[in-house]
Amino acid sequence: MRDNGIKARPKRRFRRTTDSSHSLPVAPNILARNFSTDAPNRAWVGDITYIWTLEGWLYLAVLVDLYSRLVVGWSTSTSLHRDIALEALQMAIMRRKPPSGCIHHTDRGSQYASIDYRAQLDKHGLVCSMSRKGNCWDNAVGESFFATLEKELLDDAAFASLDAARRALFEYIEVFYNRQRRHSVIGYMTPAQFELVNSVQLAA
Repeated sequence: MRDNGIKARPKRRFRRTTDSSHSLPVAPNILARNFSTDAPNRAWVGDITYIWTLEGWLYLAVLVDLYSRLVVGWSTSTSLHRDIALEALQMAIMRRKPPSGCIHHTDRGSQYASIDYRAQLDKHGLVCSMSRKGNCWDNAVGESFFATLEKELLDDAAFASLDAARRALFEYIEVFYNRQRRHSVIGYMTPAQFELVNSVQLAA
């Protein structure tokens, strides 16, 4: 390998983001792995991941609409405090104005089980749903988004700063993933295109 200039790809650093060892109340798994909907804002899934930079860890919280796989809300922070999840939620609510009854599914992390977070869900009529303990398949779409993010951005990235990582995440989510990347599950359209085409069809 050395003679041919080949280097092994280092394994991405591991960082735990889910703290389910808490005494906060958890919600039942209402979503029940039903990952398809027939209209936007019927069900969102959320999750948190981590990104290593030379200035330390940066965390990313996202909310994805199951209808189009559009990332409707996201936030970054150097802390795993519940504020990162709340900021992603506020972005999603501001952008989408979801109707009462929209299912909001996440893991059992303390950020999502916190009193402040559950209060915001109740305030906006969102129905809280949580994965069963230790069952990543209950939130497969959220896990899939992060797997795609890792393969397409993070695996080959070396961020010199927190700001560099934030800029790269903005470019990936808002420019590439939502508006340029085609998804097989929605007929090889982009999430934004899928919502636009189907909104026109419904109006016609």
